[in-house]
Amino acid sequence: MLLAGIWACSSPGAAPGPRNVTLHQKWALQPGDRLGGYQVQSSLGDITVDLQGNRVFMPFDGQVQPAEGNVDLCVILSSADVPAYLFRLCGLRRARLGDLAQGEPIGSGNTVAFATLRRQADGTWAMVEPAKEMIAQFLDQP
Repeated sequence: MLLAGIWACSSPGAAPGPRNVTLHQKWALQPGDRLGGYQVQSSLGDITVDLQGNRVFMPFDGQVQPAEGNVDLCVILSSADVPAYLFRLCGLRRARLGDLAQGEPIGSGNTVAFATLRRQADGTWAMVEPAKEMIAQFLDQP
């Protein structure tokens, strides 16, 4: 379920560097942590979807970057269309990095965890409950 070959499957040109996201909340378990020899795939605030190997699509124009500290597990999606929000997706295979247009595939996966983050006044990001319609936009190609 790791992002195998993340750099080889990126968009043309230089891949964007990892994105550091400072969370307003902090939980003991984070994606990428290890428990009993197993890798944690998601944490509190993530919605995990059993995609059965299917693809995830860009819900709008934006940029996909590896998540700092979890470059082999999670990506961060940002967009000028929704500047107060970031989206973290963990568990994708063959993730495409860089600038992507609405409807382009981001990657595929068996079990993918989605997290929605909203910018706070102090510049940190807080996990918020995503709307069902928002997650559905990642799952259906427009």
